[in-house]
Amino acid sequence: MSEALIVSTAAAEKVRQLIEEEGNERLMLRVFVTGGGCAGFQYGFTFDDEVADDDTLVEQRGARFLVDSLSVQYLQGSTVSYSEGLDGSRFTIENPAAETTCGCGSSFSV
Repeated sequence: MSEALIVSTAAAEKVRQLIEEEGNERLMLRVFVTGGGCAGFQYGFTFDDEVADDDTLVEQRGARFLVDSLSVQYLQGSTVSYSEGLDGSRFTIENPAAETTCGCGSSFSV
């Protein structure tokens, strides 16, 4: 079985930087999947300072990430990355289980 979530160095560094700016060491980046988007499912990111009983906690490169029990099945083996470019800065998901993705990269289908 592959990891629940793989985190790139850039994503971990950005999460650590954002948490430092907030001044709350308890914060973790929650990565989740919701219905919607142009391809069926949509990725989401939010900061959270509490771990639910059914959350999967992934600690990589000094940063902590949460995945809820419903989202983990869609994110299994996916990589969270962070990029900065002319089109802005953002967290992205590279999902090996996604059969199709939309042009913006924030939604997918399985």
